[in-house]
Amino acid sequence: MAKRILIIGGTGNMGYYLSERLAQAGCDLTLLNRGITKEDLPRSIHRLSVDRTDHRQMRRALLAKSFDVVVDFVLYRRDEALTVTELFRDNVEHYIALSSGQVYLVRDGLQRPYRESDYDGDLIPAPAETSYHYEEWLYGVQKRDVENEISAEGSRSNFPYTILRLPMVNSARDPYNRLFNYYLRLRDGGPILVPKTPNYALNHVYALDVVAIIMHLIESGKGKGKTYNIAQDEHVSHEDFLNILASIMGTKANWLSADRNALVSNGFLPDCAPFSERWMSALDNSLGKTELGIIYTPLAEYLTEIARYFDTHAMSPPLAYRRRRAERHYAKNLETGPGSGSPL
Repeated sequence: MAKRILIIGGTGNMGYYLSERLAQAGCDLTLLNRGITKEDLPRSIHRLSVDRTDHRQMRRALLAKSFDVVVDFVLYRRDEALTVTELFRDNVEHYIALSSGQVYLVRDGLQRPYRESDYDGDLIPAPAETSYHYEEWLYGVQKRDVENEISAEGSRSNFPYTILRLPMVNSARDPYNRLFNYYLRLRDGGPILVPKTPNYALNHVYALDVVAIIMHLIESGKGKGKTYNIAQDEHVSHEDFLNILASIMGTKANWLSADRNALVSNGFLPDCAPFSERWMSALDNSLGKTELGIIYTPLAEYLTEIARYFDTHAMSPPLAYRRRRAERHYAKNLETGPGSGSPL
């Protein structure tokens, strides 16, 4: 696959894996990022150290360069979208942007799982600016601003974009260590504190599946002018997720349901149960499977791969595990009532 490819980002989670794959495929690959994240990617990859939020830096770095494909992992604001459409409008074959299922969570009156056709409509009012929910709401709104600008450019100039909307992405390289936090809590045997509400079904996606989909788009040129939900087939309860992961690890899931506000006030959430938040989307993946022929790795299979990585690599407990002793002490003082998980 002899293509000139630019990845904006490319050293974190999915971008790192995609960079590896493209380098192995012999592509002429360039990474554009701030150069802050340490990485051990092949030296054959070109690097551009640029703050993509700075329009002038982007113009200086890219105006004299040409690429067949651009993959954008870190597009968060409308002005960034305006920059990329200006720079790549007439000199790229395919622009692939990563978006979020959070664009649906700020819509009013939707039912899970969300379909691509659910995008248009009224938005929920903005929460108080001092609240945690405001930051999550703003992220969803800003992602919509980005999508709207990219798709509008597609209508104006046939800009060859594809937008991929993702839910929670699971991998061994997750910078927030969300799966690793569950892994450590299951491994230590103590109860996992789980809030009683909202108890939404989990619908995530495997990072390497996203990479495979992007590779397919690059190689085939399919999906131009379209937006797709990218998500695993399974929609499972938080408790079923814990049972699946515990079974893979050869242990037993032990959890205790508790009042969400109490867990927040004690400083346990989101660390104790990061997949239990309201701001977790659930996506219908039918369109991408039909039009792009996507096949997803089963949940238990990819969790096995990630757990095996944790088993075989020396990893320091993340900061999110620092209050584990306090969690366990708190759990001992709770009565095990209806709705609790395994008994303490």
